[in-house]
Amino acid sequence: MSAKVLERFPAGSPRGSWPAEEYAAARRAEGEPATVVMDLKSDAFLVVLDGQEDEGPA
Repeated sequence: MSAKVLERFPAGSPRGSWPAEEYAAARRAEGEPATVVMDLKSDAFLVVLDGQEDEGPA
């Protein structure tokens, strides 16, 4: 399973994950299956589209 990262938000932000959650909600309102996940390595909240597999040659 892979996911396409739409946007990154620093975890150290004073508002925490709120900006990421707001961005994901706006994408969901547009019909995209956006989800917020935490990337511990980069200490950031990521807004991703789940299941966006790269289409390779058949």
